[in-house]
Amino acid sequence: MLRIAAVFLALASSGSPVWADATAPAFTLRLLDGKKTLDSRAYLGKQVLVVRFQASWCKLCVREAPGFERAYRKYKPRGVEFVGIQVQDTTADARKFLQAHEASYPAGVDPTLKIANRFGFKGTPFTVVISRKGEMVARIHGSADEARLARALDPLVRPRSR
Repeated sequence: MLRIAAVFLALASSGSPVWADATAPAFTLRLLDGKKTLDSRAYLGKQVLVVRFQASWCKLCVREAPGFERAYRKYKPRGVEFVGIQVQDTTADARKFLQAHEASYPAGVDPTLKIANRFGFKGTPFTVVISRKGEMVARIHGSADEARLARALDPLVRPRSR
């Protein structure tokens, strides 16, 4: 029993995503473009969804923003949608953050953490990977650099077309 606990603790502290096959809560998010609303249920059975809770004032979010955009561009053609949810930000600050990092993925604001808290939010950045079946297959608290995202996404997507 102690050996199992030691292995679990080693894995938990290894920097690997926390795996959790719980059903993801459904949410709708008014996008910053002002014209659309993203409904997470629209992706069920169709696409993998990566939800990134981030903030303009979060230093790690700022540092990882270019990599998150690169991952979006890499995985979008492979059946993955990304959405940025700016938490505890004003609309103006969220727009500045996204423009500064040339973000092209859909994004909206969750100033009161209404959506974030439904996912078990504990601070920024927080990234959730939702399978086509609607299951949270990874919840990554803290750094979700491109390598970590790849480890979570590669098993869920179709191979790159050549």
